[in-house]
Amino acid sequence: MNGEQQYLQLLRDVLDKGSRKEDRTGTGTISTFGYQMRFDLSQGFPLITTKRVAFRLVASELLWFIKGDTNIRYLLQHNNNIWNEWAFKKWVESSAYSGPDMTDFGLRSQSDEAFAALYREQMDIFKTRILEEDTFAEEFGELGNVYGKQWREWRTSRGDSVDQLRDVIEAIKKTPDSRRLIVSAWNPEDVPTNMALPPCHTMFQFYVSEGKLSCQLYQRSGDIFLGVPFNIASYALLTHLIAHECGLEPGEFIHTLGDAHIYLNHLEQIQEQLTREPKPLPKLLLNSGKTSLFEMELEDIKLENYEPHPGIKAPVAV
Repeated sequence: MNGEQQYLQLLRDVLDKGSRKEDRTGTGTISTFGYQMRFDLSQGFPLITTKRVAFRLVASELLWFIKGDTNIRYLLQHNNNIWNEWAFKKWVESSAYSGPDMTDFGLRSQSDEAFAALYREQMDIFKTRILEEDTFAEEFGELGNVYGKQWREWRTSRGDSVDQLRDVIEAIKKTPDSRRLIVSAWNPEDVPTNMALPPCHTMFQFYVSEGKLSCQLYQRSGDIFLGVPFNIASYALLTHLIAHECGLEPGEFIHTLGDAHIYLNHLEQIQEQLTREPKPLPKLLLNSGKTSLFEMELEDIKLENYEPHPGIKAPVAV
């Protein structure tokens, strides 16, 4: 079963066999626990084709992580809005906010058109202020010690910091047979207090064999319709980038999910997606003139022959 067929089978398995569960957003889910997919990166870049996935958003978010950035300003500068809701929530719940009531904006905007228009207006104001006002961006664009911080500047009990990503790349180059090629985003000290959203993709491990680099991700929680296609593409891209730097070929991306769930307000969208036939996978092209992933910018990462079915819109549960 090829990569995309595995993803579609995940959708079917959760629909057919999953358990109904409540969740922190109040939306409700159908979920299963413990699921694994394997993607052979030599067979094409595993970007889902049964609906359009915005690869530039995937790439700009990953570069944001790699830079160790935790403020949404960089994302907004690259027209990437996927982290806005968590920062926006921080603003509208603060004493500095004086606009209309935005309580439970995620759910209310789905059922009340007038409120949805009001929400979009306030979000536009918020985004403009993040981009134009340094002090505002520092206070309300900051998401805390999320992925980039843990990858690049994990704080130790001694007050030092660990650049896990740089260290693991050096280890791949020098000790490729190591069983400790691991990066963790799950910092138990920061989870309850210093993160807008505790990391869903919690840790990843690399494996070198026969000149190929493989990566396994453990993801504690996966929104199968909206989030998981992004996660697959993001870690496949990370594997390509690190293989490129280390002089290796990309091997496999193995995606292990803890709580894999479908939100109840995504059911119609999933049924539509399951009627579509997958198309050929695209090809990833990296700038051969740059060897370090820390030097890579968006223009150095290109996708060729991506011709998916049209996108399918669905609300984000916040």
